[in-house]
Amino acid sequence: MPIATLPDRALLRIAGADAEHFLQNLITTDLAQVPQGEAWPGALLTPQGKILFDFLVSRDGDGFLLETTVEQLDGLTKRLTMYKLRAAVSLEALPVAGVTVSWDEATAEGLVDHRFQVAGTTVRRFPGTRSEAGDVDAYHALRTGAGIAESGTDYALQDAFPHDVLFDRMGGVSFRKGCYVGQEVVSRMQHRSTARRRVVLVTADQPLPASGTAVTIEGKSIGTLGTVCGKQGLAIARIDKAGEAMASGLPIMAENVIVTLALPEWSGITFPTSAEES
Repeated sequence: MPIATLPDRALLRIAGADAEHFLQNLITTDLAQVPQGEAWPGALLTPQGKILFDFLVSRDGDGFLLETTVEQLDGLTKRLTMYKLRAAVSLEALPVAGVTVSWDEATAEGLVDHRFQVAGTTVRRFPGTRSEAGDVDAYHALRTGAGIAESGTDYALQDAFPHDVLFDRMGGVSFRKGCYVGQEVVSRMQHRSTARRRVVLVTADQPLPASGTAVTIEGKSIGTLGTVCGKQGLAIARIDKAGEAMASGLPIMAENVIVTLALPEWSGITFPTSAEES
């Protein structure tokens, strides 16, 4: 059934006269580009440009909703409160249990998940649970096939740059809207084309080893398996090293399993075969 409830998701509402200005100066997403009815990826970064908190941001009347994980909710609320100072902004965690996602074409309610839309699939999200909860594994298989990484399983917070998880290809980070926390670092990566780690699709002729397994070339790690769904999975890997290995005919391994790496077609990225990213 093309519907599933994700019990580990939580919603934080940001409201008030200064809500948009407040968020626009803090998070990676350009809120001016986010239309009603859509949820766009975003993050609050460390000053060093790494993802401190990640979420989906959407418009909610005169305010905004941030969908994040239950684990991140308190920390994100406290960090935003620290920045609030005298701004006319209120922060409220909504009393809902999880978020339901549907990739049934007949479903008309809910927010369109912009990440999947970029990848060519329509997925809608709405708060709370439904009786027809469906299969969470089916959702993660869909997400894995689309090349959409999520923190916790695919990358650790404070360890990944927005480029690593393809935020630059799905509207999750802006290079034009002006300053926000960590903006100088990610802008420098963009303009110098220094992004080397990227989300890759991993496939094999047999079941992949567990999440957290190193992806290696001649025994040297180039990345780590994240979400694993049978014979397919995601990893964040050095695409320059992977490209060189492919050009040289060297096998890429995950434990004792030979794997094939591909970049999501929608990303527009190709494997470089030299030290420079194409």
